[in-house]
Amino acid sequence: MTLEIVPKEAERLLTWPGLLAAFEAGHRLPQPDIKDLFCYRGPDTILDRATWIDGLGALVKVATVVPGNAARGKPTVNGAVTLYDDVTGELSALVDFHLVTKWKTAGDSLLAASKLARKEARNFLVVGAGTVARSMVEAYSSLWPDARFTVWSRTRATAEAMGLPVADELEAAVRAADVICTCTMATAPLIKGEWLQPGQHLDLIGAYRPDMREVDDAAMARARVFVDARATTLHHIGELMEPLKSGAITEADVQADFYDIAGGGFARGSEDEITIAKNGGGAHLDLMTATYIAGAWRGR
Repeated sequence: MTLEIVPKEAERLLTWPGLLAAFEAGHRLPQPDIKDLFCYRGPDTILDRATWIDGLGALVKVATVVPGNAARGKPTVNGAVTLYDDVTGELSALVDFHLVTKWKTAGDSLLAASKLARKEARNFLVVGAGTVARSMVEAYSSLWPDARFTVWSRTRATAEAMGLPVADELEAAVRAADVICTCTMATAPLIKGEWLQPGQHLDLIGAYRPDMREVDDAAMARARVFVDARATTLHHIGELMEPLKSGAITEADVQADFYDIAGGGFARGSEDEITIAKNGGGAHLDLMTATYIAGAWRGR
């Protein structure tokens, strides 16, 4: 019987630490088979992601990304998520796309920050003021309850709408932050490596296409670089592709991905190093998230 999950009721059952535990458990299973299909229409994207993890199940997620929807008062990202039984391949659950995307995207970077950001971090800068930015404030607050947030956006009105202090100048805000989270639609770097300070951690979320970037080569070269999954980032996303092409970094400079957590490789090495974690958001993370949501719904 296909499980139909009521999103608003299901979300009340979820916790960020619970999701992080599900992620860590999922990354102890065999590595996934993942296939992505992209189609483009100017700035618009349709992304079809499929994955199977032996011992967990299978998932297909279709997403449309239409940046122009912001001006229409509609979500810029929409889609559908279907979850399949690991043994029989039967459809096991229909999980709300926006619920999966919110928790997967924010949880991905929260897991990275939990391993890389300094425990005494207090000043969090969110670059961008959309749906993901709001989710990150909620997610970070679950692990850093004393966090102080500042928002910067190209459009000041959208930043002010978040109800948090707004930065007037990006460079000054970057220099003052302990943790910097970028969740924009930028196609050219916003943050320069020369602005970064010892001990900072950066969670890069926005760039998901080969023609998108949020930080420059100097930032990538100065930092120890981590990714959620090498397979879905190194040769697929401009944030990695461009500095690899220019020689600013090599593949060997990518320190670890989430499959290295169990062995201790995904970790900060010193208090003063700069760390960057690129959130690629592969379908395997959608599967882990959807399975966590379905399990919480079944156990309610």
